[in-house]
Amino acid sequence: MGRVAASVRPELSDLKQDRMTRIGFAYNQKPEVPALRLEDGAEGARPDEEPPSSADSNWAVDARAGAVAAAEVDDEFAEWDSAETINAVEQALSALGEVIRLEANADFPERLRAAQPDIVYNIAEGLGGVNREAHVPAICEFFDIPYSGSDPFSLSLCLDKARAKECLAYQGVPTAPFALIRTAAEIPAMLDRLTTRKTKSGSTRLRLPLFVKPVHEGSSKGITEDNFCRTVSEAQEQTAFLLERYAQPVLVEEYLSGREFTCAVMGNGEGAHVLPLVGMNFDALPPGALPVYGFEAKWLWDDRSHPLEIFECPARIDEALRSRIVEVVLSAYHVLGCRDWSRIDVRLDAAGVPNVVEVNPLPGILPRPEDNSCFPKAARAAGMSYEQLIQSSLRFAAERQGITLSGKAGRRVRRAAALG
Repeated sequence: MGRVAASVRPELSDLKQDRMTRIGFAYNQKPEVPALRLEDGAEGARPDEEPPSSADSNWAVDARAGAVAAAEVDDEFAEWDSAETINAVEQALSALGEVIRLEANADFPERLRAAQPDIVYNIAEGLGGVNREAHVPAICEFFDIPYSGSDPFSLSLCLDKARAKECLAYQGVPTAPFALIRTAAEIPAMLDRLTTRKTKSGSTRLRLPLFVKPVHEGSSKGITEDNFCRTVSEAQEQTAFLLERYAQPVLVEEYLSGREFTCAVMGNGEGAHVLPLVGMNFDALPPGALPVYGFEAKWLWDDRSHPLEIFECPARIDEALRSRIVEVVLSAYHVLGCRDWSRIDVRLDAAGVPNVVEVNPLPGILPRPEDNSCFPKAARAAGMSYEQLIQSSLRFAAERQGITLSGKAGRRVRRAAALG
């Protein structure tokens, strides 16, 4: 039986005005041991609790050393959030209601059922599997508890980069030509066919150079400079490495040679809008580095003593290009069924056409400005504080489901209205 809450929830919410809204807060916290560490025998590991721009270290490495280090880093928990981020989100949510922490571990279902929050604020990336990001919202739906963000299907779809690109391409949203390699046995014949066989138009199926990456990862896991492949043999070697290391299919796509942008989207339906665009300044990377915002740039080359000035927000581009990017971004947002907020990465091809690289319905939200977190950076450029960003994302979810938030901030607004 479907939830009837949409029609009756405003009335129920009115009955609860005398108490604060109960906000369940679902998250995955990085373990206290270093999660972004160099494996046995390597030196210079850095605790994952320290964000890339704020760690005291001597990680002033050149591009080649960074690529070697990235290949050795265990990035298992790269998608999860640090204690600092979790505390900052909780503080922001506390203005809108009573926050109940619900870490998304093995006993999450029992604790969620016992807590019975009015709404769950979800930033949990999940414990494992190709549908891991869908676990929390699916459990919420099972218990008939409203939650923030995209639904289980959209979360799983966006995490599968190949399926997401198929949907985008079918709907006419530009995205780079690609193929999927599932097993090592497919590598030689597949890559040879993709790069040499002619189509009816006379062009090759995929043009070199290529870029390869794991199909089911986020937070730049498995994305290093070695993934840029100038030749078929390089693509074969790196695809084999990724298949073995990440035990999942590998996406092979044409490399997009133009500028890159990160786009923060908030809202729903016709009210969905794009915050100021974040442009990538690849000139800030170490000498010799490729123009790729991968694992090295995100986690190895950015430290307190040598912060990367890689982001430009708002991006310095003309209005015509900005409008084209916004159109593509909002199309992707709606095609993939995103709700409340998402981060969408876009890159220009050689002709200057914006192409969607990937869509992340669970965007990174590191709280400190020096952390180089794109979504909060775009929000600040739009005049929003970190607290306002978090609160706005929850408000979009609450409004979509007919829920009235009655925390301290809400009571202040109502009191001011009553006083006239």
